[in-house]
Amino acid sequence: SGHWKGRSFIQGGRHRVRRLLFMPALVAAQHNPDLKRKYEALVAKGKPPKVALTAVMRKLLVLANTLVQQDRTWREHPPREYTSPIFPTPGQAGSAHG
Repeated sequence: SGHWKGRSFIQGGRHRVRRLLFMPALVAAQHNPDLKRKYEALVAKGKPPKVALTAVMRKLLVLANTLVQQDRTWREHPPREYTSPIFPTPGQAGSAHG
């Protein structure tokens, strides 16, 4: 058979989760300061906007899983003892999830 010459597309993973996270990720990439910074940094590095948005979707999924596992609710400014490697506080070294 021939070789694919078009752009690749995301096919793996749970399609319902991807579909459900698309709009929240789009809004978060525009209005959440941490996720907006992540999105803009990826686009500045030359990543296509949809790839950067997929990274935001993954961040949202990891955050949601963490909140469920720890039986916590979302707080925009969590207490210092609950800082997350997903969203490090300013001055905190690096992120465990990149």
